[in-house]
Amino acid sequence: MSQITTHILNTSTGSPAPGVPVTLEQKLNGNWKIVSEGETDNDGRIKNLVSDEIKITPGIYKLVFDTKSYFEKQNIKTFYPSVNIEFEITDGSHYHVPLLLNPFGYATYRGS
Repeated sequence: MSQITTHILNTSTGSPAPGVPVTLEQKLNGNWKIVSEGETDNDGRIKNLVSDEIKITPGIYKLVFDTKSYFEKQNIKTFYPSVNIEFEITDGSHYHVPLLLNPFGYATYRGS
């Protein structure tokens, strides 16, 4: 399992959100650099977002969730075309960043 994982639960339906494109970016010198990209599986999870070849160092990161494409596939309009979650990595521990999503709102927390 990668050091950074995520999953999305569609709170409108109470089910996972599969097929959501997600980008992991790191803030370096005031600019965002793409570290990796993935897509949620049928359980709404990305367990392998960071491969063994990628070194995660302490710093500011963000997950960018392409929520518009997810809702468009279902013919649902959304107020949020994307959700950006910024967080800080301070050590080599596991960071799980879940997203609770519906077309007109979202919430997040640090999971385990």
